[in-house]
Amino acid sequence: MLSTQIKEATKEGHQETEKKVVLRIKNISNNEDYVELLKCFYAYFNTVEKAIAPYINTVLTDYNERRNSSYIKADIEELGGSIDKLPNATATEIKDAIQAMGALYVLEGSIMGGPYIVQMLQKKGIEKGFSFFSGYGSESGLKWASFTAALNILPKTESDIAKAVDAARETFKKFGEVFETTATVQVQ
Repeated sequence: MLSTQIKEATKEGHQETEKKVVLRIKNISNNEDYVELLKCFYAYFNTVEKAIAPYINTVLTDYNERRNSSYIKADIEELGGSIDKLPNATATEIKDAIQAMGALYVLEGSIMGGPYIVQMLQKKGIEKGFSFFSGYGSESGLKWASFTAALNILPKTESDIAKAVDAARETFKKFGEVFETTATVQVQ
């Protein structure tokens, strides 16, 4: 199954990105710090969403019902922040539905770690701005299962599998880079 192949192929990149996120969370001491973390997520998720938009609805029919960067923006604003200045973020080049689903694997997969992030933040005294990290609530497992089912029926060739795996690998890599940058850009 493609989802299993992506999981195995991206294990190292996933762990590296996760370490960067956890390090940022450990350095949060107030809502302003949390807003800066959310800006990293917003910058990247919004960029990837734009890259996959031309391809995703044909292969994931409930895509418009899924969690997206608008939740992150709402959390930023609830905490008194804005999306005026964001870290630099670059999406993987997406040319078809297979690559789009490979990239979305990373974004959708982040839902599963959201509850742990909320717990870490609450221990630091953060009390709001959790709509994004709450994912789909009790429906998270079902949403993940429906995503992986749609992903697993897509590949028709070994080349398709390679394209999806490469897109996921690159998506993890570029997501991790967002947490390393200090430069900011205006939202377009």
